[in-house]
Amino acid sequence: MNMLKTIDPPAHTTGTPQEPMSSPTPHQTDVIIVGAGPVGLFAIFELGLLDLKCHLVDILDRPGGQCAELYPEKPIYDIPGLPVVTGQELTDRLMEQVKPFDPVFHLSQMAERLEKTDDDKWRLTTDMGTVLEAPVLVIAAGGGSFVPKKPPIKGIEAYEGTSVFYSVRKMDQFKGKRLLIAGGGDSALDWTLNLAPLADSLALVHRRDDFRAAPDSVNKMRALVGSGDMDLHIGQITQLHGDDGQLEAATLRMADKSEQTVECDTLLPFFGLTMKLGPVAEFGLALHENLIPVDTEKFETSTPRIFAIGDINHYPGKLKLILSGFHEAALMAQQAFRYVHPDKKLRFQYTTSSSSLQQKLGVA
Repeated sequence: MNMLKTIDPPAHTTGTPQEPMSSPTPHQTDVIIVGAGPVGLFAIFELGLLDLKCHLVDILDRPGGQCAELYPEKPIYDIPGLPVVTGQELTDRLMEQVKPFDPVFHLSQMAERLEKTDDDKWRLTTDMGTVLEAPVLVIAAGGGSFVPKKPPIKGIEAYEGTSVFYSVRKMDQFKGKRLLIAGGGDSALDWTLNLAPLADSLALVHRRDDFRAAPDSVNKMRALVGSGDMDLHIGQITQLHGDDGQLEAATLRMADKSEQTVECDTLLPFFGLTMKLGPVAEFGLALHENLIPVDTEKFETSTPRIFAIGDINHYPGKLKLILSGFHEAALMAQQAFRYVHPDKKLRFQYTTSSSSLQQKLGVA
């Protein structure tokens, strides 16, 4: 099992962005990477070879980006040297490769605000109040940020952040709650199984009695239903009831067109994810059709010391391939070193022949 170094975000009681109670002490590092997909992970390796330390921010709850979230078991055939590898296997291999460089991950957080400090660094603040400072920022966010798909329920916005949540960041937040979980995929089933022991009551609603989740998870869920530890409803949520943002019940339209009311004080809809550029669009960078133009010498954006690598960037001849992102990460790292250490000479070395690089990798 790979060791994953993370730093928990400041604790909040809701799932919406909030200002921290007091200004947190910023995490100081050499490079901030927004996005922990394959290209962001390989950037850790290239930067690490140059002794540059990295902190990464990703809205997902684990590294891997689209590979881990959308197709963990789907085979990939165009990674050099690997005739076939799944999305999760590629993520695991990259995590193993960067282990010597001790990266720090800030997961389940969205990069929300970017500003310059008085000492000419970038200060990045996440939606959970985490603050990072570094001379260099690398955007490796793929097609943008994963954001949850919202159910088409009129008035749901009034409950968001108080009794409707699209992700689980702190399980204890739902202890003793009357939970209603909506969805039929892995996320819905996983959180049903994980939260059932904590909740006062739990019900799962899905539009049909057929689930897209792992069969073992579905079997465990049905066992909980059979033992009376939770309820399963085949239908759709049509209306929410409550006051001042506090949910009290939900109306369901069942498969037979009848209506049923389920008492609940918390709703967790898991209807999948979609990609949006998100707050990165507000960072003041030049954009081209929601992509970030870069040069092809060092993959720097229109703003000095901000780089964009992977599917998020744009340049003539761009190919949206993981291997292209790996190439971009290597050239980015060379220029990042010059910014972080302007007084040091950059000496290019090969891992096959450099004893110092091999010592960093722990293979000397």
